[in-house]
Amino acid sequence: MELINWSDFEKVELRVGRIIKVESFPEARKPAFKVWVDLGELGIKKSSAQITHRYTEETLLNKQVVCVVNFPEKQIGPFISQILVTGFANSRGEIVLAVPDQEVPNGAKLH
Repeated sequence: MELINWSDFEKVELRVGRIIKVESFPEARKPAFKVWVDLGELGIKKSSAQITHRYTEETLLNKQVVCVVNFPEKQIGPFISQILVTGFANSRGEIVLAVPDQEVPNGAKLH
């Protein structure tokens, strides 16, 4: 494990947002959804999320998630991903979303 200092951590902009739209993404090499996340004052941003093993389109709608919002945009097939929706791999390698355990305002920054 590489140690970082506080200024390294401050460079990563982690914000909470609410998933407001979900679509299947059949063009992706690995199973994924296209998701649109309302990040409050930052607006609505989109992401490709490889979370199809644990979630459905219906269970994702209105879920608050923690996102990295200051990565450069990434082209994934015909889709531009603007943010990274975060999560942890379970024992089977399936991603479990990182979510706040209580409601917080969209766009709130992780401290």
